[in-house]
Formats: sequence, C-alpha cells, structure tokens
Amino acid sequence: MFDLSRLQGLYELGGPVVAVLVGVSVLTLAVVLYKLWQFRAARVGQHAAIRRALAHWDAGARDAAVQDLDSSRSYLAPVIARAISAPASPDRAARLMAESEARFLALERGFRLLDSVAQLAPLMGLFGTVLGMIEAFQALQNAGSSVDPSLLAGGIWVALLTTAVGLAVAMPTSIVLSWFEARMTAERVFAEQALTTILAPAKGSLEQVRDAA
Repeated sequence: MFDLSRLQGLYELGGPVVAVLVGVSVLTLAVVLYKLWQFRAARVGQHAAIRRALAHWDAGARDAAVQDLDSSRSYLAPVIARAISAPASPDRAARLMAESEARFLALERGFRLLDSVAQLAPLMGLFGTVLGMIEAFQALQNAGSSVDPSLLAGGIWVALLTTAVGLAVAMPTSIVLSWFEARMTAERVFAEQALTTILAPAKGSLEQVRDAA
C-alpha cells in the first residue's frame, strides 16, 4: 500500500525541488510505459512475415511475397507492400524512404522529453543541493558562537538528498532512452535494406536483411 507519509517526509526534507523531481519521475514513467505499449502495438522488431516476403520476392515468387505481407501486422508492412506494387519511377525509393521515416518519427515521439529529463534531472538535483547548502550555512551563521557541528552536518546531508533524487531519476531514464534509440536504429537499417531488396534485388540481400532484423 502506498504510504503518503513517506512522500510527505521526503518533501519536507528535500523541499520543492524534490517535489518537482518526483513529479518529473511520474511523468517519465508514464511516457516510458506508453512507448513500450506503442512499440508492442506497432510490432517493432517483429518482421518475420516481411522477411519471408523478401525471401519470396528475391526468389521471384511475387504472389507469395504479397500473401506474406498481407499476413504481417508490422507497421512497415504497408510501406513494403507499396514498394512491391508501386510503378517504377526515379524518385520511387526516396518517396518510400520518406514514408518509412514518417513512421519512425511517430514512434520516436517522446524521445526528446526523455532526453531532457536525463540531462536536466541531475542539474535540478544540484540546484536543490546548492539551495540547501545556502540554508545550512545561513543557519550556521545565525548560530553565532554557539556552533553545533551536527547542525551543519544535518543541513549538508539534507541538501545532498536532492542530488541523489536527481540522479535516481536521470540514470534509469538515460538507460531506457538508449534502448529505445537502439531499437529505432535497427528499424531504420532493416527498412533501408528491405527496400533495397525490393527495388534492386540481388543475391545475398536476404542475408543482410536477416542480420539487420
């Protein structure tokens, strides 16, 4: 069961900076979960039917390639199908790559937010630490000659709490973002090699597509 008193205690220790970082972490988690759902719904990385279609196309079995594409639920299947059915033209490959790039950009929405969180969360934590240190030294100054070392030590560890929270938010966000970006890089390579196989089929192109997927 969620303990609201712990969150309230964390806010009292770290102040508004910690509250902002907690809010940012909730937003980040929501974006990550949405992107995972979006990747799953688009069948990112699940291109078995497209690979079969490319194998049939490379072998000259165009009807079988069309049937394989019809059975695919991948977001790239419509682009590959248009590559098979579209009439030849000088800008054919460019138009198809532009269409696939638009699909990639739709899947990459939210990456900028995750990147901003990964970069700014540690800075926000550091900002909270600086504010906490200022308060600690002000308290030390107000104490005058009756300085209590525990007063300064307590103020310092409370101030460092915001840096710890900022790093705790930034590190997993950076790891997840790197994983998302690696998946999209692999998708771009797969799409480029798949379209090359269709528009300029050659021996050995199938092996390249399989390696990219």
